[in-house]
Amino acid sequence: MRQPLLSAVRLRPRTSSFAAIIAGLAATQSLAAPLCTPDLAITGGHLSDVRASQRVWTARVAVDASPCATTSGRFFIRFVRLKEIGPDLPFSEAFTWRPGVIDVSTVFAADEAVLAYSIGYVRPCACREIGAR
Repeated sequence: MRQPLLSAVRLRPRTSSFAAIIAGLAATQSLAAPLCTPDLAITGGHLSDVRASQRVWTARVAVDASPCATTSGRFFIRFVRLKEIGPDLPFSEAFTWRPGVIDVSTVFAADEAVLAYSIGYVRPCACREIGAR
């Protein structure tokens, strides 16, 4: 039995659809704003004395958001919690940045301490201008 040949007329709708999809994807990517990331640095952190069976870890975070068009965004601080009778526990906690210097804090139990901390993921922001980072 002979296979029917696909005619140019039958191929044209498929080709047109494929071309439309490619053109749509290219247009979407060209309209997307470039992304930047603010610079964050923890300038100091300390653990309070025990009060009501809790200790509060507090730090100041310097935020340089000059490349960003937005005035706030999310970021995470990675911690390694040290516990008297238990394994060290790495975890992250979310905070909101604003330009300038901000204070952040989180609560620990009386028998816990902070072994290590660092800036984790910083959500990108829309760039202020095209040539920025």
